[in-house]
Amino acid sequence: MKKIVLTGGGTAGHVTPNIALLPELKRQGYDVSYIGSYEGIERKLMEEFDVPYYGISSGKFRRYFDVKNITDPFRVIKGYMQAVSLIKKIKPDIVFSKGGFVSVPVVLASKICKRPVIIHESDMTPGLANKICIPSAKKICTNFPETLEYLPKEKAVLTGLPIRRELFSGNKLKGLEFWGLSANKPVILVIGGSLGAVKINKAIREILSELLKTFQVIHICGKGKTDSDFDKTKGYVQFEYIRRELPNLFDAADIIVSRAGANAICELLALKKPNVLIPLSVKASRGDQILNADSFKKQGFSAVIPEEDLTNESLMGTINSMYENRRRYIENMEKSELNGAIDKIMTIINETMIEEKA
Repeated sequence: MKKIVLTGGGTAGHVTPNIALLPELKRQGYDVSYIGSYEGIERKLMEEFDVPYYGISSGKFRRYFDVKNITDPFRVIKGYMQAVSLIKKIKPDIVFSKGGFVSVPVVLASKICKRPVIIHESDMTPGLANKICIPSAKKICTNFPETLEYLPKEKAVLTGLPIRRELFSGNKLKGLEFWGLSANKPVILVIGGSLGAVKINKAIREILSELLKTFQVIHICGKGKTDSDFDKTKGYVQFEYIRRELPNLFDAADIIVSRAGANAICELLALKKPNVLIPLSVKASRGDQILNADSFKKQGFSAVIPEEDLTNESLMGTINSMYENRRRYIENMEKSELNGAIDKIMTIINETMIEEKA
């Protein structure tokens, strides 16, 4: 049996693409193992899958002062030694890394153990962890055409992002019925990210009375960010987080308002959902969401409102314009080269493994 080790963690975005690959990996006869951190989100997310999970020590590489900068290098060294031991034990034919700092010792150990590594970079520009791993990789899969400029030409391949197949199984009527909404009025789905987005939540609620004249609104607010003042507002439903019903909500949505994390917007692209992106500002991030959103705007997939330009008027106007022109955005998404990422990545995995054995 062919063996593959998956790695990646720290955030859900470094894990869910690996989960999306699982069904096809198993269908093609791969024995799959996962290496992540001891207690990271990756361990929790992988619990429901029949995949052996191995935890290792991990630390974060910070560009700013933190007392943990003194201790974390020792954790990374320990994690590297553990990863070397695990790679020798598992003897994978290939390793696939989705990034995050826990992936660094796994990738470096794989190189030492002469196991080929494929990396996936979700954002426009490689993060620090992937920058460290790039020299050890045989191939680097990317989401954005612009990312190819930052990578070695002989390694970089434009694939898009693996999307969980269950997202394509949504049922619009079930989604509407679940939340008591009408099939005769368009729906806006607002997603602020796993932790919510205070500015987006505030802006949506401030224009809610105007929105509800034309639309129904499903609002994923984030943990602790629902507002009881709106509990009985007709045509508006809010909740902190949702998982099982998400495919149905996606299918029910006519347009989506979202942050611009790479995973989130690639899901919108795969589902061909017209969207308004409000990227996290550079004050609160390294600016990757701004670059992601600009790329999708340039390709005709999204409308974008910079967070500093977010006003009631700009949000209302952009939503109305997106809804009126939604067909054009859908047509652009249907032509995208970023569709079919799972098949493209599986081809790269198989070809790389065969080349290494030749």
